[in-house]
Amino acid sequence: MLVGGIARGMSGFGTGMIVVPVAAALYGPKAALVIVVLIDTLPIIPVTIPALKVARWREVLPVLAGLSLLLPVGIQILKWGDPTMLRWLICVAILLCATALVKGWRYAGPRTAGTSLLVGAVAGLLSGIASIPGPPVIIYWLASHLPRLIVRANLMTLFFLTEALSITNIWLAGLFERQAVLLSIAAAGPYFVGLTIGSRLFGLASEKTYRRVTFVLIAAAALLALPIADPLFAALGRPDAN
Repeated sequence: MLVGGIARGMSGFGTGMIVVPVAAALYGPKAALVIVVLIDTLPIIPVTIPALKVARWREVLPVLAGLSLLLPVGIQILKWGDPTMLRWLICVAILLCATALVKGWRYAGPRTAGTSLLVGAVAGLLSGIASIPGPPVIIYWLASHLPRLIVRANLMTLFFLTEALSITNIWLAGLFERQAVLLSIAAAGPYFVGLTIGSRLFGLASEKTYRRVTFVLIAAAALLALPIADPLFAALGRPDAN
């Protein structure tokens, strides 16, 4: 949690991609989603309110519509899927998304309402399974001719609304179990400390350096959380390790 908070404070992203695979390895994929959604909702409220006024809603709404369609599907896959297979899926998806972002891949196809809806649907599916809606939307919007300020506001607005939709759908799916909520409360302190440290580190190096550090942390978290690394977590005393 501390590392995820530092990454978020430094670069503005990375919480889900760092915390989810490790939390899934320790407590299971369902608890991991609950933990990330709960700890990452409050910190983004102060910075999201101004972004709501800057965001270009005609760009946000089609993506949000697609996201809202497949977010519940992703959560149902998470609810009923095999935990080990889900962990493989989560880790591989995160590694692929991180690779796409670090290589600077950009969408070069047509930009229509249908395309935006499809991008949102992919983001919704990833959000429901692993709380990582960002990569497909970032790849799509960064390739647009929108000013960077608008792109940033669009992303912040979409992520905030995604958190609200996630909380609703997680509650409807009955995933707010006592253990996951208690783990979220316990994780909040280290996460906020990490956010504070990361925000203070911001400005001490270039944005490129922050992103490189964050991507290294993301890759390390995903690789360490692969099911083949279970003996390591067993040695660390994971509750469900065999």
